Amino acid sequence: MQGLQIHLNDQWASGIGGVLVGGTMGLMQLLLDSTYESLIETASEFSRGRGELLIGVGDTSLVRTISRINIACRYPIDGVVAICPYFVKFSQDELVDYYHHLADASAVPLFVYYLPTLTGVSLELDTVLRIARHPNIHGIKCSCDFDWTRQLMDAVESTFRVIVAQAGMVDYLCKLGVKEQLDGIFSVAPSWVVSIGRAAASSDWQTAAQYQDLMNNLLRVVHRYGVFPSFTALLNARGIPGNYAPQPYGPLSESQRCALCAEPVVRQLLRSGMERVSDERRSVQV
Repeated sequence: MQGLQIHLNDQWASGIGGVLVGGTMGLMQLLLDSTYESLIETASEFSRGRGELLIGVGDTSLVRTISRINIACRYPIDGVVAICPYFVKFSQDELVDYYHHLADASAVPLFVYYLPTLTGVSLELDTVLRIARHPNIHGIKCSCDFDWTRQLMDAVESTFRVIVAQAGMVDYLCKLGVKEQLDGIFSVAPSWVVSIGRAAASSDWQTAAQYQDLMNNLLRVVHRYGVFPSFTALLNARGIPGNYAPQPYGPLSESQRCALCAEPVVRQLLRSGMERVSDERRSVQV
């Protein structure tokens, strides 16, 4: 778990305000239960007092997801995040019932995770409004079309958190006043997304746009080489050990890895992040 410790320390040292562990990029559903629990235990230990820690718990059924919730709630965390159940298709009424039962079972706040492109599940706006009535459902992470998300933001109570995943338009969303943003690519380049937020807070939109351009270039490169194998290569190149693309994903070949690391935006990423990660590695080894 040394890589996880260094990875988390890198997030907090960069100024990230909260993390989702075991989300899409964490591939929680591909892990053994023992590995999953070790992930939560280590994450809670190295995140305590440093920022908000959310844990992904979503699985294919009510009982499987409640089992994940029970594991997560053994540790000091701030909330659990449940993706829509996939494989078997449920009605909108059944999805409302699903999330309300999860919220009843959770000792910590529950968040919905809406990612229709992967789950194949569509939530209607009215369905989310019904789900949101439960007192222990505190918000939703929207990894979907922003027009839908914007309609939801206009419809829900201000106390219901809408966390947006639109890595390609962070600066634009800041202009709109959207402060809660979370996307997997942030974990590779945390200092860049923090720089966008800080520039936006000062209304320095030129600097925010410059960092957004870097983020967009990085997104294009990652998608070209393959998201999960690229994450492994990039994090390893930044001094964060581990394999973030478990089988049946295959790693990049040596020639692909070298080509990825030679990309101009990747070279800039490595220059900006290596010193801090080296410091974090030393702190873990002490």
